[in-house]
Amino acid sequence: MCVVDRDRTIVDAVAKKTAEHEGHPDHRALAGGSARAGVFGFSDGLVSNVSLIIGFAAGGVDSSVVRLAGIAAAVAGAASMAAGEWISISAQNELVVREIALELRELKLHPEAETSELAAMYRQHGMSKEQAAISAKEVMQNPERAVMVHAREEFGLDPDHLPNPVQIGLISLLAFLSGAMLPVIPWLFTGGNNARFGSVAIAIVAAATAGAAIGQQAERSKITSAVRQVSIMLLAVGITYLIGRLVGTTIN
Repeated sequence: MCVVDRDRTIVDAVAKKTAEHEGHPDHRALAGGSARAGVFGFSDGLVSNVSLIIGFAAGGVDSSVVRLAGIAAAVAGAASMAAGEWISISAQNELVVREIALELRELKLHPEAETSELAAMYRQHGMSKEQAAISAKEVMQNPERAVMVHAREEFGLDPDHLPNPVQIGLISLLAFLSGAMLPVIPWLFTGGNNARFGSVAIAIVAAATAGAAIGQQAERSKITSAVRQVSIMLLAVGITYLIGRLVGTTIN
């Protein structure tokens, strides 16, 4: 078998494995950012709002004030997170499109240099010098395909699967709002210590559940992940409680 035939066999095998991997039912699509936005939004909403609620309650304000503060913080935080995600993802996508346009121009103006650059990338992935040169030359025969390969190698992003800013923003909004409203629930029906303990209890259960779910999806220890989430939440609650007590006592 000649070198060219051997290398094409290797390329075909890699492509086949890639296709099998992409269609594997056991793998989840994570590149779009939806999972990150949902987990971060829920956790941020839960931790920030239960901390705020307990901080207000520790200051000795009326239950109606705590209730209003919790609802206002949930809505404002959800809107802020959604807007932030939409702006950041949109800006990132615009930068990627710009970089791809620049890369395509470079491919057309300096094909030899770009071919050598791509071959160097392939060598870093373990290809021999000969294999890398042949593969890079074959990819560079199609500039549109080559620019996609360069984008994946240089930017770490797939131009064909950029995250949707509207989708990520909406997921962030709903996730934050759902997490933030949970500790508000007791204050809708009662007040005082009952509402305080109810908020913390709900937050502990929610944080543990979210942590366990993260651990399960990542195939890690669910207990360790749950304890980590609860510990972070309790630490934030403890700090804001102390601040609320100090500030409330000073004001009073």
